[in-house]
Amino acid sequence: MEFSRELRSSVLSGDITVSFRLWQRPQVKVGGRYRVGDARIEVDSVEMIPFALIEESDIRRTGEVDRQSLRQRAAHAGPIHDETLLYRIEFHVVA
Repeated sequence: MEFSRELRSSVLSGDITVSFRLWQRPQVKVGGRYRVGDARIEVDSVEMIPFALIEESDIRRTGEVDRQSLRQRAAHAGPIHDETLLYRIEFHVVA
């Protein structure tokens, strides 16, 4: 799983534990381990959720400051409206 350079250290420190992705199909699987810098993350859950139903607590867990910044970051793959389905990926760092 790829993360923006400015987010990688927060992913590796465990501060970021959720990511939202605008994918046509899942690119990760539960239990899968993926390299992030010098470490790996393991995916705990993958589900689809409409953008409008993303909880504030999850926005904080993505490392974003608010809903609009999350929308902008996830929109590199296309426009995101309130009804747009995104993949919610929860993960943790593994040794």
